Amino acid sequence: MSTVPESVQNAVLVKSAFNSNDNTAVKGYDFSNGADLDSLAASMLTTGFQATNVGLAINEINRMLAWRLSDRPIKETDSDEFKTPEYRSNAKCTIFLSYTSNLISSGLRETIRFLVKNKLVDAIVTTAGGVEEDFIKCLAPTYMGDFKLNGAELRRKGVNRCGNLIVPNENYCLFEDWVNPILNTMTDEQVANGTRWTPSTVIDRLGKEINNEESVYYWAHKNNIPVFCPALTDGSLGDMMYFHSYKRPEFCVDIVHDIKKINDIAVRAHCTGMVILGGGVVKHHTCNANLMRNGAEYSVYINTGQEFDGSDSGASPDEAVSWGKIHIEAKPVKVSCDATVIFPLIVSQTFLKAHAANVRAQQAAAAAESTSA
Repeated sequence: MSTVPESVQNAVLVKSAFNSNDNTAVKGYDFSNGADLDSLAASMLTTGFQATNVGLAINEINRMLAWRLSDRPIKETDSDEFKTPEYRSNAKCTIFLSYTSNLISSGLRETIRFLVKNKLVDAIVTTAGGVEEDFIKCLAPTYMGDFKLNGAELRRKGVNRCGNLIVPNENYCLFEDWVNPILNTMTDEQVANGTRWTPSTVIDRLGKEINNEESVYYWAHKNNIPVFCPALTDGSLGDMMYFHSYKRPEFCVDIVHDIKKINDIAVRAHCTGMVILGGGVVKHHTCNANLMRNGAEYSVYINTGQEFDGSDSGASPDEAVSWGKIHIEAKPVKVSCDATVIFPLIVSQTFLKAHAANVRAQQAAAAAESTSA
């Protein structure tokens, strides 16, 4: 046979019904002109695979940062205040930042602190470890270790491993010495004044007491950013509360008041965005609050969870759409990656630039005021 059979040609050389004008060509970053962070980040959108999802996540966060009420038509039900041009041009998207405890244990804590210090997020959801490890780091360092360190040997030495990080038991002893007198004072206030402690007010108080600018929750306290932690007792802080309960059984933390508080924030917001690092309780708690408003308008997930086992941690954004936790018209993004690897880059292209623009606007306003004076 001297020619390729027509059936083979038809099978292999199928003619494309394709318009290249409707699609973007794949193109990555060219290092020939050196390294430039902004250009590298911009190139990810056309690199493919998870790099493209990073580019989409950058765009999604920039959309939530840019949103103003003036983007939306005036509703008949809007109050007179909501109809004024000044109010509408200043009313922003309410941004929820959620993260798991390991990220505070890691160096990503400094990135998170930048966001909170500069009021770039409006509400936080985290776990007990995400709270206590921040305070513990103010008392003593967490150290680099190795994923392969022997657990039995570490236990004999009184050293705890979190991935490739290690925390001496002494750090938790220091935390106990610091937090116990505060818990005692808070109990006194509850008994004497009827103070109702909730997870968010406990965290706010501890942020005030630590009085350390290295702390995420010091800045959350200073900037009046609520921190929600529905599983506040699931960690060392819970251990301290357990021990404290034997001395002061009257001490009580009300989780119901906080569920109303976080849900009301979502319900009353003009627009919401979610940036969720990791899975588990922080992911679901944030999404569930946004269910109360029929879904967040903007959403970015960064995690390594997979959905084949049906867990919420690995659930895709589209699954959240089915529950009404992300709005049906939203364009949510999931980046499948360790947040410590990619979130700093995303911040450099989103929140950092928004902060720089805010600073420039404040400087221009101050200069104009100075000139007029």
